[in-house]
Amino acid sequence: MPSRATDAVQKFDSSRAAEYGEQSRIALAGYDACHELAACMLAARLGSGGAASILVAGAGGTGQEVLTAARLEPGWTFTAVDPSPEMLALTSAQVAQAGLSGRVRSVPGYVADLDPLERFDAATLIGVLHHLPGEADKAALLAGIAARLPAGAPLILACNYRPYASQPLLLKAWGERWRMQGADAATVAAKLGRIQQGAEPPASEQVVADLLGEAGFEAPLRFFSSLFWGAWIACRRAPD
Repeated sequence: MPSRATDAVQKFDSSRAAEYGEQSRIALAGYDACHELAACMLAARLGSGGAASILVAGAGGTGQEVLTAARLEPGWTFTAVDPSPEMLALTSAQVAQAGLSGRVRSVPGYVADLDPLERFDAATLIGVLHHLPGEADKAALLAGIAARLPAGAPLILACNYRPYASQPLLLKAWGERWRMQGADAATVAAKLGRIQQGAEPPASEQVVADLLGEAGFEAPLRFFSSLFWGAWIACRRAPD
């Protein structure tokens, strides 16, 4: 029987996960649609109704990519990797609440920490790339994912792209979305300040394609867009 302390931790994690999920859905208009389409794109590529092993890089937070894909494809299993124990705990709380713990392996750390011989049928990298500073770190993470996929295996990549200051109208619209959800002027200004002070996203969709190409992927296909956000599917290129 779980102890009171364990129950308290689970309730705390679930509460934090719910709050994080609510904030994520405000920050990204179409949050659920993007994750649903990501799962559908993977199923369309892999085929429905079979077994598949999915690498979920940067899985900490809502765990939405796992929850959505697991609902669509009951034969899929997931390896959720994140360097933040706290964020990974939020995902684990959501996974446990959904009754999916038996299908999800949580790995605290980085993709580079995984067994270099382990291979996955597909991978996702959602909401991570634009937080990494510089193209070298972005390229290294994509190359690490590519190294663990066989030729033809799909990657779902979703992130912000384009410098925030380059699109003032989109940035203002992003602030208006927060205002629409009840945020006051000071809160909106603080959120706009934080997003612009963070790591720079890829400078364009072409830069995203170039990063994927250099990592060993074929040309990506964009299937979702929302303000600065884009989502693509790209397949692992056969080695030369």
